[in-house]
Amino acid sequence: MKLFPSGHATHPQWRMAAGLALAQLRAQMALADYAHSPTLGLLYLTDHYAADAQEILDHLGAELPEITDWSGTVGVGVAANNAEYFDEPGLSVMLCQLPSDQYRVFSGVAPLAGSEMSGFAAHTALVHADPATPDLTELIAEMSERTETGYLFGGLSSGRAGSLQFAIGGNGNIRGHGAAGGVFSGGMSGVVFSENVRLVSRVTQGCQPVSREREITETDGNLVLRLDGLPALDVLLDDLKVSLDEPQQAIDAVRATLVGLVAAGDAGILRTGDLGADVLVRHIIGLDPTRRGVAIADLAHVGMRMTFCRRSAQAARADLMRACAEIREELEPEEQTLATARAVAAGEADSVPHPARRIAGAVYVSCSGRGGPHFGAPGAELQIVRHALGDVPLTGFFAAGEIARHHLYGYTGVLTVFTSDD
Repeated sequence: MKLFPSGHATHPQWRMAAGLALAQLRAQMALADYAHSPTLGLLYLTDHYAADAQEILDHLGAELPEITDWSGTVGVGVAANNAEYFDEPGLSVMLCQLPSDQYRVFSGVAPLAGSEMSGFAAHTALVHADPATPDLTELIAEMSERTETGYLFGGLSSGRAGSLQFAIGGNGNIRGHGAAGGVFSGGMSGVVFSENVRLVSRVTQGCQPVSREREITETDGNLVLRLDGLPALDVLLDDLKVSLDEPQQAIDAVRATLVGLVAAGDAGILRTGDLGADVLVRHIIGLDPTRRGVAIADLAHVGMRMTFCRRSAQAARADLMRACAEIREELEPEEQTLATARAVAAGEADSVPHPARRIAGAVYVSCSGRGGPHFGAPGAELQIVRHALGDVPLTGFFAAGEIARHHLYGYTGVLTVFTSDD
């Protein structure tokens, strides 16, 4: 599999940014190690360009006529190789060279047909969704069930001027689109891949537990009433070492605290004291002093396990490096060729994209609450990815919620790479 060309840029005028990105794409497509005939384009824009999204998509489609399919969305920030554009005009593009019979683009107006009707068996899926969509959690779970592996990756649009998504299939001839131009709002869109498109994906958490894990033993909707048989509010106050007798101190402590939810049988807190990939982080949205309960931003069920946690830049950095290391370890063969060994061992200064790493391209979806200063400096998160994973083509965005498998996460990053068995 050839390397996927990628380009990114920032400029107050979108045409200038698009021109800079196109120049990068064309330069790479002329190189021997890069794909010469890509068919699928992934496009991510910051919401500064939202008003011009249709023009940008049309412009890129005209300049890259070989790209028959497009997918993407808008966010408060977009990701690229070793760079992020956060709260500023920016775009990030990656062109994937995949056989046209190994993927399908879908959208809310052109939903994915079942394998019986389409003859296409969905194995995995890249998903973009509007956070205002009703019953979104159920829709994600239903979409997961329509793939053979149950694995989704992607995130929720985070544009402040509304959610926009991009979906074009077969030069605009995707069934159901009609005269639509490929820019949509609401619902869900993305790309489903066949089993021949090999992906490796990891979830990286951004929070650190501040209490031990307990079982939820009584609930009322989103109100957790008892943990290990004890009043949930009393457990929370005891873990945070605060009292309602000093309300301001208690409020400040609770506002800085989140909850990590784990379904029965999932990993939860790891031996290292970190949150596992199965932990779903949710906000505390209220306290009930009368019933001694804690209200959370999700439905709570008896039998779930819960821990109190807080955002941690140090934990986020360490876990991101762990996720990258696991991907590299999975892709590195036991016996390496000289080209592979040199590519993997190359220092950061010499770490140019190389097909010997077996990574054609990567998609990184991170929480909008993780970008920028949370990692210490602008672009620091993507620099960690580059340093740990190597210099690989990458695109992505900062989301209002991250999707991995059938879960909707918060304060996480989802890193997915396209690879091959060659």
